[in-house]
Amino acid sequence: MALPPAAMMDVAFDEARTGLAEGGIPIGAALFTADGVLLGRGRNRRVQQGDPSLHAEVDAFRAAGRQRDYRATVMVTTLSPCWFCSGLVRQFNIGSLLVGECRTFSGGHDWLAANGVRVTVLDDDRCVAMLSAFIAEHPDVWHEDIGVAL
Repeated sequence: MALPPAAMMDVAFDEARTGLAEGGIPIGAALFTADGVLLGRGRNRRVQQGDPSLHAEVDAFRAAGRQRDYRATVMVTTLSPCWFCSGLVRQFNIGSLLVGECRTFSGGHDWLAANGVRVTVLDDDRCVAMLSAFIAEHPDVWHEDIGVAL
């Protein structure tokens, strides 16, 4: 039996909370098999590691290790993926994307859907609240993360 989307999102949300507690940007992600086996989890660690490429989806993808085929995997992320992370999903042919929210930032999820990725947006209020508060408190860090100058 497949793991329910809410349970998969809980894993990504826990990563976002951990990232926030570490002083980072509260975005979390996880990569699952289609039947709900966790392959890897991660969080945005750009601030913590000083690495501009260490987005949550990248962290989860790296933690999952090499897979022979990604088509039957599900990338779960608390926020609509930026173009960099959308490219990762497309490059490796990840079959499904589960998005916590796209109100605070609408990344590439529509583009991914148009290119054959099964996209589900949960519109999770927890994800919206956590990131909205972070953006209000740290607009400079947020705008740096999404590549927009203040």
